Amino acid sequence: MRFDILMPSILFVVTLVAMFLNKRVEAKLKATVDDREFGSRDVALLVVIIAVAVSVIVFVPQMAIMAVFLFSYSSLLFIVSYVFSDMRARRTELFCGGFVVASVLAGVIGFFGVFPSDLRVYGVVAFAALALSSFAVLMYTRQRADAKPRWYIAALPPVLFLLLFGFFNMTPVWNPFLLDVYGVLFAILIVLYLGTLFTWKTVFIFAGFLTALDIVLVWFTGTMVTAAEHVSGLGLPVLVAFPTIPFITANGSILLMRLGLGDFFFSGILATQTLKKFGKKTAVLSILTMGVSFGLFELLLLNPTEFNALPATLPIVLGWLPIIAWKLLSQRKTKTAATELGKN
Repeated sequence: MRFDILMPSILFVVTLVAMFLNKRVEAKLKATVDDREFGSRDVALLVVIIAVAVSVIVFVPQMAIMAVFLFSYSSLLFIVSYVFSDMRARRTELFCGGFVVASVLAGVIGFFGVFPSDLRVYGVVAFAALALSSFAVLMYTRQRADAKPRWYIAALPPVLFLLLFGFFNMTPVWNPFLLDVYGVLFAILIVLYLGTLFTWKTVFIFAGFLTALDIVLVWFTGTMVTAAEHVSGLGLPVLVAFPTIPFITANGSILLMRLGLGDFFFSGILATQTLKKFGKKTAVLSILTMGVSFGLFELLLLNPTEFNALPATLPIVLGWLPIIAWKLLSQRKTKTAATELGKN
């Protein structure tokens, strides 16, 4: 029997990291949305928008899709970076120094044969300019004692992302390495940024509607699979792809398992709300059961069955619900026992 432990483990780790980071940064990020929260209608509208977007994306020209996704990713990087750009001097130096090193490294790697020949000069010049800009920002911040958000620091992450995508997109450096790195990064950032908008009530509505929608779009219409193939061919970090562990070969190559950023976002939202409601132990246990449930459902794809695609929200929510049901039942029993004791 074929099975995989790597992708369930990655789902567990990414969700765990996103959950604990959300707890640390929620206050700052919540201020960017004026402490707003989704209501029931907002969640229903969000699911409708997702359904429409998935349904029409197949008919949108690829260049338009690329432009929209690159703008969205860059905006997310800038917003989150800007919120935390009020770092102390030592952290600012490390941050900017990291971009100097990354830019120089990217330029050197590209120069020695990775860049396409017609883009080699442009690529080296672009990364050299980013390295010099990062160094200039580093020197400038040393002259300032204030610790306010600074746009020139927040601009470095999206610029690096766009340059890496533009010059490495069609090379082995981007796919699979940088593609997976940015896929995981954006999965975490989406949870951090949008997770502040959900409440315990709305997360149930969102989970129910989104799981039902995912089942329909994957198993009945196939629209989700078609849309994923249409977008993933552009090299955009809309999913992560990792080989199975233990390795499984198909047609002479190692089989890769893929999981979309939306599924990481879904598990992250469930975990963060569980943490707020029931505490750390229950939240970690729910993430573990989500990972186990996902691994069990993977058996449908890795072994001879009639399934060739998986609505990942289904195993995620099926792994989450038993823990929540057990915890709610335990609380009810405790409350009932306390009430009876009070009467006596």
